Amino acid sequence: MSRKQALLRRHRRNKRIGLIVGLLLLVVMGVLLAWWVIPLGALLAWMAHEAWFSDHLFYSPAQDYQYALPTQRQWAVSVAGGRLALPADAAIEQGDTLVLQVRLRSTWLGRFLDPWVAAGHDRQTFERGVRGLRYLNLTGANLAEGLALQARHCRLAPEATLLAFSPPAGALGRVLVIAPHADDAELAAFELYSQARESWIVTLTAGEIEAEHYEQMGLAKAQASRLKGQLRAWDSLAVPLWAGVPAERCVQLGYFCLQLPAMREQPDTPIASRAAELADVRPFRRFNQVSLRTDSDGAPTWANLVGDLIELFERVRPDAIVLPDAGLDPHPDHIAARQATAQALEATGQAPLLLGYANHLHDNDRWPMGNGGDGVALPPHFDASQPRRPWVVQVSPEQQWQKAMALGMMHDLQPPLPAKRRMRRWLQRLLAGREWPRYGENEFFRKAVRRHELFWVQGLEPGPAGRGPEV
Repeated sequence: MSRKQALLRRHRRNKRIGLIVGLLLLVVMGVLLAWWVIPLGALLAWMAHEAWFSDHLFYSPAQDYQYALPTQRQWAVSVAGGRLALPADAAIEQGDTLVLQVRLRSTWLGRFLDPWVAAGHDRQTFERGVRGLRYLNLTGANLAEGLALQARHCRLAPEATLLAFSPPAGALGRVLVIAPHADDAELAAFELYSQARESWIVTLTAGEIEAEHYEQMGLAKAQASRLKGQLRAWDSLAVPLWAGVPAERCVQLGYFCLQLPAMREQPDTPIASRAAELADVRPFRRFNQVSLRTDSDGAPTWANLVGDLIELFERVRPDAIVLPDAGLDPHPDHIAARQATAQALEATGQAPLLLGYANHLHDNDRWPMGNGGDGVALPPHFDASQPRRPWVVQVSPEQQWQKAMALGMMHDLQPPLPAKRRMRRWLQRLLAGREWPRYGENEFFRKAVRRHELFWVQGLEPGPAGRGPEV
């Protein structure tokens, strides 16, 4: 069982216990007071749960985030009179990623309304009831004249630490994005691959499962699954063109969703789709304009997946590979994607820059918190044993619109919300003051269309054309 699954199981167990205790209390109150107390109390308790307690937050908001952020440039700074005061020796350079380490403490109202900090024109949101060390992302802010900092529903400690990180070499050269599913590249790195000198996107799976939306058209389960896989395969090749990446530099490998871990356990055994009644990846490769050696058999094996990546790495010789960060992102296909990439790189002997991203978190399903268009604070993290170096790509308002339209073309983000989730959003808007963007209903329009794209620098910085580290 993964850590994410264990946390979710514990969360559900605690909710069941709380539900039983609450029902018993309501029954007692109904007996002692009046019968109508029971339905009224149940309705109010449900509304409170949906508005304030339905987030999947698997840690205490009073915990300090724990990072080991390696940097040779950091300065003690003060926050006074609503402004950030820099020391005279602060040497900040163009393109630096800037992070403010600061302590936050929620007000009583911040237990019911999301606490946030406005940094100039940006706003970054934190957990309700926050009390501890947090990391504001100030990349792109003008600090020269004293940045205005305003806290709402929380208080900033007067002492803080500013950290500066130089941009990694090769990050915008020849870039290859590893996307476990269609839309992962756009969610995490649309702006990055838009800016890069040359971008390649390799999507590992067709994403054919959970096709209930297409079953409503009258299709059988396997038919719906195949249709969804074909649509997402098309998306993985066509949508990057919106950012100027031609289909000749996009590859859909067509392996089956949530089957990568099983493939890894039996590297030479074909692992069929869970839903599409297929054991051949070629139906999902039919739109590719790049041929691969494994097209000859189409077997869904780990050995073939690693072989595909070896062939592509040798062809592209990337300066940087953008891929899921296994330390932050718990999705099993994302973890397996990183492991397959590591095996392929070892086989090729290449040592490109690695840039990790997280489209999901172990501990907080709502991160990045706050509204679409806001900045992205560093995520909750509680392991300081491994150094982590952030790199932030800024996304202009115009590019946010372009990113939102790219996500809107993704078929998996188009189905309407279930009625229960619509009701939850209405209650959260009414009682908790939350907002959702107008680009689309899917939660990823709020989480991914932001002022920043956040990556974690890993591995060695490459030499020319990705041919190993410079010496």
